[in-house]
This record gives sequence, C-alpha cells and structure tokens, in this order.
Amino acid sequence: MMNLIKKMLRGALAALVLVVFLVLWVLAPWQVLLPVAVLFALWMLLTRSGRQAASVTTVGVSTLAQRLGSSSVVVIGIAGVVGVLVALLAMSEGYRQTVGNTGNDETVIVLRGGSSAELMSVLEREAISTIERAPEVARDAEGRPLASPELLVAANLPLREGKDDGSVTLRGVGPMAWQVRPNVRLVEGRQFEPGRRELVVGKGTQRQFKDLDVGKTVRMGSNTWTVVGVLESGDSTESEMWADAEIVSTTYRRGSSRASVIARLTSAKAFDAFKATLAADPRLKVEATTTREYFRRQSEGLSKVLRVIGIVVGSIMAVGAVFGALNTMFASVASRAREIATLRAIGFRGMPVVVAVMLETMLLAALGGIIGGLLAWLIFNGYTASTVAGGVAQLTFEFKVTGALLWEGLKWALAIGFIGGLFPALRAASLPVTEALRAA
Repeated sequence: MMNLIKKMLRGALAALVLVVFLVLWVLAPWQVLLPVAVLFALWMLLTRSGRQAASVTTVGVSTLAQRLGSSSVVVIGIAGVVGVLVALLAMSEGYRQTVGNTGNDETVIVLRGGSSAELMSVLEREAISTIERAPEVARDAEGRPLASPELLVAANLPLREGKDDGSVTLRGVGPMAWQVRPNVRLVEGRQFEPGRRELVVGKGTQRQFKDLDVGKTVRMGSNTWTVVGVLESGDSTESEMWADAEIVSTTYRRGSSRASVIARLTSAKAFDAFKATLAADPRLKVEATTTREYFRRQSEGLSKVLRVIGIVVGSIMAVGAVFGALNTMFASVASRAREIATLRAIGFRGMPVVVAVMLETMLLAALGGIIGGLLAWLIFNGYTASTVAGGVAQLTFEFKVTGALLWEGLKWALAIGFIGGLFPALRAASLPVTEALRAA
C-alpha cells in the first residue's frame, strides 16, 4: 500500500513539475532563460552532484552512435514539428508585417462613420472638400492640401500560374497620392496621366498576375488599360494597381463619391486636433484613424488565425514527437539498466541520473529543433504567397522566418525533449539496484 502511495505521489510531483516547467518555459524570454542556463552550468561544474551528472551524461552521449536508429527517430520527429511550426508562423508573421507595416503616424485615413474598411465606406464630394480644408492637413509649396480622395474596386486578371483569374485591388487615387505616401517609389516606367486609362502596378501584383509588364495592355471588364509604371513600397501597397480616380469612378459608375481620404498631417502630434476638427463639424459623419493603426487592425484578424493554425498543427505533431521520445528514452534506460544500477551502487545519487537522462533527451531535441528551424529558414524565408485581403482581393506577401520564430521553434523542441525525457529519467532513478543488476 505504501509503495502504491509513493508511486502516486511521485507521479503527481512529476506532473506538477511538468506543468510548471511548460508554463515558465513558454512565458520566459531568453533574457530570463540565459541566467538560468548559466546557473545550471555552474551547478554541474562546482557541485558533487553536478559533476556526477556530467559524467553520466558524457557516457550516455558517447553511446548515441550505437543507438543511431532510435536517436534519429527523436531528432527527425522534432525537426518535423519545428519545421512545420516555424513555416506556419512565418506565414502569419509575413502577412502581419506586410499589412501591419503599411502607413505611419503622420498620415490619416478618413472613412464614413461606422465603416471598418474602405470597401464599406462612401464619402460624398462635400464631405471630401471639408476634410481637405482642415487646418491640420499639410500643404505643398503652392498651398494645395496633401490629401488624396480614393476609391477601391476589385478587378479580375489572369494569374501567372494556371488558367484561373484572381482578384486584384484597383485603387483610384487623386493627384496628391504620391506626395501623401513618400515611401511609394516608382521603380519602372512613369506615373499615369490624369484622364487616361493607365495603370501603375505594384511589384507584388506584377509577380502574381500575367501581362503587367510596362507597355502591355490588359482588359478589365469591357475596357483596355495600359500599364505605364511599376511601384515599390515595401508594404501592402505593392499588391495594388493605381489609376486616376476620375477614370476609375467613371468606368465603374461610382459617380463623384469616394471611399476614403488619405491625408498627410502637419505632424503626428496634430492627429488629435484633426479628429477634433472633424468631430466639431455637424455635417460630417466620419471617422479618422492613422494609417498605421488602420492597417494594423486590418492585419490582426487573419494573422491571429494563421498563428492559431500553426500552434494547433504544431501541437498535434508534437504529441507524436513526445511519444517517439518517450519510447526511445525508455528503451535507452532499459538497455542501460545495469550501467545505471552500477553507478547508483557505487554512490551516484538519483538526481545525477535524472539530470543525465534529461540532458541526453534535450540534446537530441535541440539538434532536431536546430535542423527543423534551419530547413524552415532555407525553404520558406522570402517565399512569396498570396491570400484574400479585405474579402475581395489578393494580397501578396513574403514568409518571414525571424530570429524570434527560430527561438520559439527551439523552445518547442526543448519542451518536447523535456516531456519525453522526464518520465524515463524518473524511471532510471527509481530502478531498484538489486533488481536491475539481477535482470541484467
């Protein structure tokens, strides 16, 4: 009865240690974990138990070559988990950076009140003129407001890959669009001429769709448009096509209304005053947001979904990797039962044995994590993909395998190694010496 109670207590303690470790491990940044690792290394160097653990670990690691097959199962399994996890999180990070980094604190977007996106907003000409006259809006050398009334429509074009069509955002912009967005650069060709069906296409759009080289013509609906330039911005603007707002409005029968006004303020500090100016006019039912905040909100939903998908898929795969590690390490403990029993018989305590088995497992896990992260970086970093943005048009973005994601993948690998090594380590430390020697 007492033995049963002891086993139950040991199991409960192991489960508690496991939960505490995982919570702390997930939440702790590297700045916290580094001192912990240093303290652990000092314990191994300066204490008797630590030196014993180092000796047992050295023996275990030296025999890994003899257990290459079973050890490879752990490494490959964890590498697969980390590779898939980092790749999926890189997709989320790339999308978040592309959309979330669009805009700044000195430019604002004004929409109709209650509209969460440009596609849902309609601003009449009178409201647009009132917004442009706000004193907080910057002016050029000739005194013209740096504001661009704009509208968005979804156009269909043939994709480069396959025979299907894809949806692309056609943005009708005003004459001040280039001054409002100083980060947008013309890298090929020229700007469109007002009053003509001419397009300036983003680099991302050009990569995604056919026949968007400078000088070529494309048909959208019943009209032919000429590509005259290519723009680059480093953000989601590269997934758009720009044209004269008046021509876009006439072609798609939008009248004199626009979806939004993009304006540049005199300074970032003028935003609150600008909002107050608009709110003080009873004729206006509009909402102003900095472009940085607007696009951050636009990116939040999908980037969170992509991250959740990555974590769920990674968790499912991690379960398999944990069982693989458990199986491998239990087999390792069983094959080394006589060795472990001998060490304990000559004075080695249980703690060094536990630490040695754990270190061996986490070494394999770290190797798998490094391999998985490296493969994810080599294959997916910079990989171009596209997704539906705003519900209607395709947004082109690149996967971003960042250092933070590689660190997160390594943390997952070590967590899997910790779980996979804990119970075999406790088993090794609790083996009765006489029984282990007799069985061997």
